[in-house]
Amino acid sequence: MEINSIVIVSLAAPKEKIWGQLLALGAAGVTVRGIELDSFDDLVRQILDHEETTVGMATVFYPLHRVERIACDEPSGTLPSLSDRFRAKVGVTIQEYLGIELESAG
Repeated sequence: MEINSIVIVSLAAPKEKIWGQLLALGAAGVTVRGIELDSFDDLVRQILDHEETTVGMATVFYPLHRVERIACDEPSGTLPSLSDRFRAKVGVTIQEYLGIELESAG
């Protein structure tokens, strides 16, 4: 996984899943700009309805002892990734929405 990848971080104590941009990964823990996975649909709805933001993407550090796993946000078989769902509903990629500059290959 590379910095700026869109990931799903599974946490313990308490159990939660965070979807967002990987900002840093080190021996002490992981920093993610994201939201709780349960809030994904609320975030998309807010963006589409041009509502005042009540569900926002926060930058948070999670200590390594809480991290169970980090998975890239990728499609699984015929199921689209959350990033794909975001792009289909909002009309821009999550990277564009967050202002992430992607390095071009080549």
